[in-house]
Amino acid sequence: MKKIPLLMAIVLPFVFVSCGDDKNEPDTPDKHEYVDLGLPSGTLWATCNVGADSPEQYGDYFSWGEVAPKENYDWPFYKWAHWEYDTISDHYYHVVEETWYKYFIENWTENGTIKGDGKMELDPEDDAAYVNWGSKWRMPTLEQFQELVEECDWQWTERKGVNGQLVTGPNGKSIFFPAAGGRVDHLFNDGEHAYYWSRTLCSPNKLNLEEVSQGYAYIMSSNSWRHHVWYDSRFEGNSVRAVRTSRK
Repeated sequence: MKKIPLLMAIVLPFVFVSCGDDKNEPDTPDKHEYVDLGLPSGTLWATCNVGADSPEQYGDYFSWGEVAPKENYDWPFYKWAHWEYDTISDHYYHVVEETWYKYFIENWTENGTIKGDGKMELDPEDDAAYVNWGSKWRMPTLEQFQELVEECDWQWTERKGVNGQLVTGPNGKSIFFPAAGGRVDHLFNDGEHAYYWSRTLCSPNKLNLEEVSQGYAYIMSSNSWRHHVWYDSRFEGNSVRAVRTSRK
């Protein structure tokens, strides 16, 4: 898919890492803060991105299903796939064989197709939120992002010099999504667009996106004029905002 063109130490009886000045829940059992937006599902949203120490910081970028940042996010460097192809020109190539190693419906070769594992959501060991923040945290599902889009008020704003979306829930509490852009072999659209991974693989049965394939996963995409759930190529480097469903 082609996309549209600090740390504050607080002294308490113990050391606690702050993630900004949003209203934090007092019973957070680890160093990462969350906000209860009053959503029907009860989902609790982190106040900052994975890899960030404040709501305004961009944090780290991840390919879908990978748990660490890297230098280059193009297809040849993606963990879960490999392609054999014939080069036709500088801009065109013919795929001879497509091999997915995980999260796929089928592999196709010149000799036919091979059935895949059929997994449509990331396992915990491939979830950047779970691996980096601990077992209470996960990347959002498609449905959790849909709920955030449909149930909350979204306002494009600037916060401490950083553009992004201020998202206010039914109970009046808010979180901020910085417009961190995305990465392939370079950072692009930062300050203008936000792309946040879900943990859900694309399916023609969801969102009526018949053109999507197993090479895409759902994202939350936003800019100054729109916010919606969409999809992106799994290799691209996008932000991760963690969620949890329990206060304990």
